[in-house]
Amino acid sequence: MLNVSLSLLAAVPTTLEWSPKVGAVMIACNVLAIAIGKYSIKYPSAAPALPSPALFGGMGFPALLATTSFGHILGLGTILGLSYLGAL
Repeated sequence: MLNVSLSLLAAVPTTLEWSPKVGAVMIACNVLAIAIGKYSIKYPSAAPALPSPALFGGMGFPALLATTSFGHILGLGTILGLSYLGAL
């Protein structure tokens, strides 16, 4: 049992260190997700409202939370894909 556990620990891939390029990719993915969400969410201005709704195109808190969650998932895949290709 101990040998199996040690083998699984050794199988962890190396992770990419944070850099400004990684941050820029994540920001771009979040901006893209907010743009997609603004036009595809049925009720983007549902309550509760944000303190400055004009900054986010009139979106409410639930829509912002949903789009940025999607943006982080999109960014994770993009960053891992680009790092696998050697572009980051």
